[in-house]
Amino acid sequence: MRILLVGASGAIGSAVEKELGARHEIVRAGRSSGDVRIDITDEASIADAFVKAGQVDAIISAAGELHFGPLLAMTSEQLAFSINAKLLGQVNLARHAAKHLSDGGSVTLVSGIIGEQPVVGGSTAALVNKGLEGFVLGASMEMPRGIRINVVSAGIVAETKDKYAPLFNGFEPVSARRVAVAYVRSVEGAQTGQVYRVF
Repeated sequence: MRILLVGASGAIGSAVEKELGARHEIVRAGRSSGDVRIDITDEASIADAFVKAGQVDAIISAAGELHFGPLLAMTSEQLAFSINAKLLGQVNLARHAAKHLSDGGSVTLVSGIIGEQPVVGGSTAALVNKGLEGFVLGASMEMPRGIRINVVSAGIVAETKDKYAPLFNGFEPVSARRVAVAYVRSVEGAQTGQVYRVF
C-alpha cells in the first residue's frame, strides 16, 4: 500500500512509520517537514496535500494539538484552537480522503484517553476526543467505495509524558510502539467504525 502519514515526525508518527514502513510505501506529511507539507487547520492545505501526494491507499493521522487549562479561565480562542487543530482538522482530513483514496482504502484518526478518563484542565481534550470517536462511528456508515475509517485512542505516550506532566500523574504511560500497533490493525485489518483503545 501507499500510505499518507500525517504527523510523521512526532513520537507516534515515527513509531507508525517504523511498524508499517517495512511492508508499505510511506509518504511522510507534516506542517514543517516531510515529503508533503500539510496544515490540518487549513482546509486548502489539506486539499493541496492530497494533490501533491498522488494516489494513496490509506491515510493516517497522528496529528492534532490541544489546549489544556482551567475551564472557567478558558477563552473562546483557546477553545477554537483545540477544535480546529485536532477535531475539525481531522474531520476535514477524512472528508478529503474519502474523495482521493483508492477503493477499499482506509482512514485512521487519533483521539485520546481523556475522552474516557478526564483530567482537571482537560475539558477541551475530552470534548475533542469524544467528538472524533462519534464522528468515526457516524462516518463509517457513509464512506464511499468500501473505504474504512477508524480511530486510535491513545493513552499518555511514554516518549512524550514529560511534556504533559503533572496533568497525567496516576496514568500508566504506553509506548509509542504499542500505539503504532493499533494503527497497523486499522490499516491492514478489515474493521470500520472502531475505536482502538491503547491504555
